[in-house]
Amino acid sequence: MIAETVCSAVSAAGLGIAIVTAWRKRYLAAVRIAAYSLVPIGLVMTGVVEWLADTAFSPTAWAGFGVLGLAWVLFMTTRAVERRRGGTRKERRAAARAADRPDTVAPAASAPSLGQGSRPAVKPAPASRDDDFSDIEAILKKHGI
Repeated sequence: MIAETVCSAVSAAGLGIAIVTAWRKRYLAAVRIAAYSLVPIGLVMTGVVEWLADTAFSPTAWAGFGVLGLAWVLFMTTRAVERRRGGTRKERRAAARAADRPDTVAPAASAPSLGQGSRPAVKPAPASRDDDFSDIEAILKKHGI
């Protein structure tokens, strides 16, 4: 009952401020203030305030919030453990599919192992030191250094 009275007083005060704002020819702001001031009385009329007051003083409701908190902690713990292991469900499925095919690379391999008859080995041409420095010299000349 006290909460309903407080909400009604807040709404009345807000509507009074909206009237004063409208008197000063600030109609857009006055309508916005009126909209905000009608929210508390609307909450009282729908029963939300009574429900919140009953919930705030209910031990069963607080136990429910505790259970929700425990569920959240358990969920976050399992996510942290999953991240520490380094795999999600998608990654485990992809690794299982890759293990079925012999031509794929292992998930933890740093380089693919080449088997018989795979791509021919291409040896990179040895780069001379002059080529490396000529690029650098061109860049320096371009900037006037």
